[in-house]
Amino acid sequence: MNTFSATPADIDKKWVLIDAEGVVLGRLASIVAMRLRGKHKASFTPHMDMGDNVIIINADKVQITGKKRDEHFYWHTGHPGGIKSRTKQQILEGAHPERVVMQAVKRMLPGNRLSRKQMTNLRVYAGTEHPHEAQSPEILDVKSMNKKNTRS
Repeated sequence: MNTFSATPADIDKKWVLIDAEGVVLGRLASIVAMRLRGKHKASFTPHMDMGDNVIIINADKVQITGKKRDEHFYWHTGHPGGIKSRTKQQILEGAHPERVVMQAVKRMLPGNRLSRKQMTNLRVYAGTEHPHEAQSPEILDVKSMNKKNTRS
């Protein structure tokens, strides 16, 4: 038996639409990271960009459990004394609620050049509207996936 290693000709990318309304942020991010890397496929090859194109809608209605809603995001402007912070609650209620989902997915991926390329296959929108109807994405029901995987 030979080990299968995919080539660019073997890669078949699909478009997937995920509705984030009422879904826990961490569970959503882990499912999306798996889809972006292509680990859900039997022909997964770690050094190739095999993942699907993922569209997430209703990012402003994602659920954050526990005290994590009050945790801070920090960044630095590059100027002296330029450290800034916002809570996840402030970002979700502000102008860019999709940044919380993008950051969660980014942190689920390994920190290398390939994962930065895979992040370009992710599109996140705060509302229900998205400009990717022409790609006819298949709908992935994340809510039912979480119910199957949780124990009673």
